[in-house]
Amino acid sequence: PLFDNPAIFDKLEQDTLFFIFYFQTGTIQQYLAARELKRQGWRFHKKYLTWFQRHEEPVETGHQGERGTYVYFDYETGWCQRIKSDFTFDYFFLE
Repeated sequence: PLFDNPAIFDKLEQDTLFFIFYFQTGTIQQYLAARELKRQGWRFHKKYLTWFQRHEEPVETGHQGERGTYVYFDYETGWCQRIKSDFTFDYFFLE
């Protein structure tokens, strides 16, 4: 099957990767989608169960987290990317 081939995932659009991640739970396809999102600079937040990506370099960084402006994928209310300013990403919740 096509979606069992890891090489196909770097050719998929981000919306497709997010769809696979959220709707193919517990499958190899979910793992491969997550791996590709991470390769593209996205980070999964375990508390909010969503993906974040730096919008710009953090204003503050420390051993336990960083604060700055992030893009996050809103899978619950809009199925789109949104901006979150002055957000503290606690590394404890990093997948």
